Amino acid sequence: MQEKPKAPSFLEFFLYWLKLGFISFGGPAGQISMMHQELVEKRRWISEHRFLHALNYTMVLPGPEAQQLATYIGWLMFGVRGGIVAGVLFVLPSLFILSALTWIYLTYGDVSTVSGILYGIKPAVTAIVIFAAYRIGSKALSNNVLRVIAVLAFIAIFALKVPFPYIVLSSALIGFLGAKFSPNTFITRSHHGDGKDSYGYALIDDDTPVPDHAKFKWSRLIGFSVVGIGIGVATMGWLSDPVLSNMAEFFTKAAMVTFGGAYAVLPYIYQGGVDQYAWLSSTQMMDGLALGETTPGPLIMVVAFVGFVGAWTKEIFGPDALLLAGFAGASVATLFTFLPSFLFIFLGGPGVEATRGDLKFSAPLSAVTAAVVGVIINLAVFFAQNVLWPDGPELDWIAALIGIAAFIALFRFKAGIVSVITACAATGLALTIVV
Repeated sequence: MQEKPKAPSFLEFFLYWLKLGFISFGGPAGQISMMHQELVEKRRWISEHRFLHALNYTMVLPGPEAQQLATYIGWLMFGVRGGIVAGVLFVLPSLFILSALTWIYLTYGDVSTVSGILYGIKPAVTAIVIFAAYRIGSKALSNNVLRVIAVLAFIAIFALKVPFPYIVLSSALIGFLGAKFSPNTFITRSHHGDGKDSYGYALIDDDTPVPDHAKFKWSRLIGFSVVGIGIGVATMGWLSDPVLSNMAEFFTKAAMVTFGGAYAVLPYIYQGGVDQYAWLSSTQMMDGLALGETTPGPLIMVVAFVGFVGAWTKEIFGPDALLLAGFAGASVATLFTFLPSFLFIFLGGPGVEATRGDLKFSAPLSAVTAAVVGVIINLAVFFAQNVLWPDGPELDWIAALIGIAAFIALFRFKAGIVSVITACAATGLALTIVV
């Protein structure tokens, strides 16, 4: 029996989230897989059950679920400061990387200097997403009912194009009814005693009591609400430029309607950024999406590209301060997109922790997790189609071989995700130089 892991120092905790912010490729599925591999399997900071319970909650919230999951785990470990550190560092490197790439794009007209690296990373990301579906599915789909839910969710989103919120609501309803008629189906098993699949005792284990900072108190609820809303209102009032003010208002609205992930909200952002405010052209919007998909951080970070290009195009600080204007626009877009996510965790987290053992609440969330496995498989198919068949029916054999090698490294040799991404990026760059 493995001993309980040693609690990390706050510096070690800080450095982990900083590193993750620089390597979190692959959208929510890849990012959740990275956190699971590192936090549940390797470091054992949190148990499988507690990890999935937190994931279930973030899946039913608007906003980027992977960033919210990071915030939740950080909050559970170190309170508010832990939640802020984990949530901010999850997106901060992406803000700077995407801003730099956007500056290159606007100044030189393309980002060909990184095309080789991205060519190698894309198949690796596809392998990471497939691996995530396997890892989460092998734990979450503990019986045939949950497996059927996953299959139906995949069919619904892939073949029938059912919006993600309806899939979440339907699976939650199945779980709610299942808790009454077949409660054993939706009971989440402890990971102890699972034989070869056990990761051992975790720092925050299945039966670890809820820490004091994660217990519900009216004073905390009111305090977080006042501070969070106050930050938003005060910042909006401080933004004297009308372009930045419009961005703050627009991206706050976008943050509240992002059910179903970034792909679900992209049409809304496109309509506002291109048609309503004319911050950028339709071509620039598509280029920004390509950059967002191939840089670390949540895909919704495409809002930073929109904000950067919008403030640059409108020359809000004059023609001699375009870089400063662009970064200001990117920062405003990022702040108001993610501010609600912190509030959702700090306000709702205590309630989620309090209901962890209550089947009336946990069964719907277990069903949602099963549906999410189907959605992740859909994402894997989406990535594979775009990476392996970029120009139609002809298979890109080189990309396929890179992806297969990445999956074998993850599955068979238990290679770290950082090592896999680095090796694939180097391969892509070498191929570009040779060819």
